[in-house]
Amino acid sequence: MTVLRTLPRLARPILSTPGRLSRCSLSTSTRSLKSAAVPDDPYPLPLSNPDLASLASRSTNALSEDSEEWDMPQPLDRTGEDEKTLRARLVYQTRKRGTLETDLILSTFARDELPKMSMEEMLQFDKLLDEPDWDIFYWSVQKREPPPKWKDTALLAKLIKHAKNEGKVVRMMPALMQQEPNL
Repeated sequence: MTVLRTLPRLARPILSTPGRLSRCSLSTSTRSLKSAAVPDDPYPLPLSNPDLASLASRSTNALSEDSEEWDMPQPLDRTGEDEKTLRARLVYQTRKRGTLETDLILSTFARDELPKMSMEEMLQFDKLLDEPDWDIFYWSVQKREPPPKWKDTALLAKLIKHAKNEGKVVRMMPALMQQEPNL
């Protein structure tokens, strides 16, 4: 009975018929299991099957052609937000982006630079955070050219310098402050 518990469900009907196990040795039963409509690899890699690979390449090509035409959702209107609330929201938004790479770069940047930023710089940083995560990441590591509205800004220059990590500092997600900072 312990053999039936350890074998896959497909093998159970073969071995559970009366007298079947006693007539054949274990080696012949494993040979019959391999031929019993079991695929070679139950977990194939996505591009190992040529049919799946052609589907994947077709879907990514279709996505890349149409993605430039997609409308970005409009950010919420936050007029009249005071400096303390804006600062707290920016700290939260830099930590909870959705991609860990961007979260790490932006949250450590906010930890280092946000206390020194003026209200105008914080509003500009808020506008930068409205951009898609991967765009911010690729601009900050200089893998893509930023658009003209961000290309020559001091904020993006600081972010690029921060992302270069010239001091080779080991960066981790900053801890959340339990009390309000003295800003």
